[in-house]
Order: sequence, then C-alpha cells, then structure tokens
Amino acid sequence: MQYKYEVNKVGEPGRILQFVVQEADTGLRLDRYLTKEADGPSRSHIRRLMDQGLVRVNGRQVKAGYLVSVGDAIRLEIPPTRSLTLEPEAIPLDILYEDADIIVINKPPGMVVHPAAGNYAGTLVHALLAHCQDLSGIGGTFRPGIVHRLDKDTSGAIVAAKNDSAHLSLAGQIKEHTAKRWYLALIHGNIPEAEGWIDAPIARHPVNRKRMAVVEKGRPARTWYQVQARFGRYTLVECRLETGRTHQIRVHMAYIHHPVLGDPVYSRHRDRLGMTRQALHAYHLGFRHPRTGEPLSFSAPLAPDMAEVVDKLRRRCIC
Repeated sequence: MQYKYEVNKVGEPGRILQFVVQEADTGLRLDRYLTKEADGPSRSHIRRLMDQGLVRVNGRQVKAGYLVSVGDAIRLEIPPTRSLTLEPEAIPLDILYEDADIIVINKPPGMVVHPAAGNYAGTLVHALLAHCQDLSGIGGTFRPGIVHRLDKDTSGAIVAAKNDSAHLSLAGQIKEHTAKRWYLALIHGNIPEAEGWIDAPIARHPVNRKRMAVVEKGRPARTWYQVQARFGRYTLVECRLETGRTHQIRVHMAYIHHPVLGDPVYSRHRDRLGMTRQALHAYHLGFRHPRTGEPLSFSAPLAPDMAEVVDKLRRRCIC
C-alpha cells in the first residue's frame, strides 16, 4: 500500500520574494499583507513559513500579528516543493492491543506520530502502514489512522483506527471527553496541593510561534492533576486532560512554576537527572470499543529512561 502526499504544489520551484510596504497598506497584519501580495500561498501557508523563520521584516523575524508600516522591507522565502511517497517501514511496534478495528501502541520517545516538515520517514504512520492491512482515511493523506497525537518525545499509549467508522467513534469520544487520557509527569519542585485544576487558555506564543503559551484570548484549556509521589525537589503527578491543546500539560505545568523535568522548551532548569527529553508519559488510555461499545482500558509501562529516573528518586527517598 502506498499513500501519495505532497508539500505545497508539485513542481513549484523555490523562490524569494521581496516587498516594500506602501502607505496604503500601513497597519495591515503581516500575514494578511503577504497573503495579498505574494499571489499564491494561503494565509496558513504563510504562517507556517513564518514559523520556520522564512519571513523577515527589516532583517529580523517578527510575529504574524506584526502591523506593517510604510517603508518596511519584507523578505519571503518559499522553499521548493517536494513530491513524496509515504511508504511502509518495518519499524517494531510495542502493541498493547489489536483487532479488526483498532490498534493500541505504546509509543517510544523520539518517534514522531505522522509525517510533517522535517520528519518524512520513521514515523508511527510509516510503521502502522507496514503492520496493518488498512487504516482509516479520515485524518487525511498525511495521517492515515491517526485519531489523536502525542508529542515526539512524549511516550505512551496511543490508539489508531483501521477504518473510518472506528475513527469517527474514537474522535467523537475524545471530543465529548468520554475517552480517558491519563499521563504521568515528573515535575520540578514540591507542588503544595495534593490535587487541583489548572484552568488557563492556551494559544501560540505571541512572539515565538514554535511555542505555545497561556494567553488571555487563547482556547480554553483544563488540566487536572494529582500527586502520586514526592521526591523532595521533584514531584510525580498524574495529569488528566479535559481539553487537548498542543503541549497542554507542558505549558500548564510551566505556568504554575512546576515545569516538566527535562522539557527543552518550557523549562529553564538545568538539572535533568539524565533525561534528554520531557519526563511525560501517557500511561493510561480508556474508551469504548467503536464497534461493540465495550469499555476498554490500557496501561502503558514507563519508557526505560523515565522509569530509571523515577526508580532512582524512590530509592534516594527511602534511604
């Protein structure tokens, strides 16, 4: 089985466009200005190029909401397009459950879930294509079978759908908050409360578009947490998502000044206890079977790197 997909339009060469803002356009948002002037790329495409640092105003990178002024010199680089074939790759999978409708995987850290810019091979999708006879197509050509995501360096349980009916059922359960997605996070500090809610809206960072942040006008985001173990300067917490925003747990924990250990984006702590990625693991996944309605529950053992750190902390505290 092969899935054909492409980035932008096939055969479109790379190009560099330069503009000087005229008085009539003063006050326009940068992304709107470029959508109007560049003649081709959509606004979402322009924003992706901005996230990649391919848009400069007067020689510097600015956010999409930047308001252009007369005389601004704007440089837009549009990379050459690529036509690629999404081919199966025989990558070993840690399968927690599988039947004719679904497959549940314990995803290792370091594996990207689906192809995207900079990750065109070695993803979970490539592995699933090699293992399964078919996958649902609702997620699009880039994401066959993918119902929900885990960050590249977050390990744990993830379910994929083998047909469209299963995909629709699972996606509906996630949207209605009836699916259970529970995580374990090792965080910095001794969080004072035994449990609590973090209710803070999340959106793209206003300056660094590659990051998320708590933003007043962002999308609603709620995370429930409960302390599982205290290790002095570190705490192991269980986190349950009511919403599913990008990087939600990582952003929320940093927001309350208890960032996830090893997080390269949202933590400024230098002590990582040997972790080379964020200590975040999707340990429990629960939902109703899309065909039978039977309640299903799966637990994914910790990845070795995180398990080793937690074990060391437990031994240290016992001693």
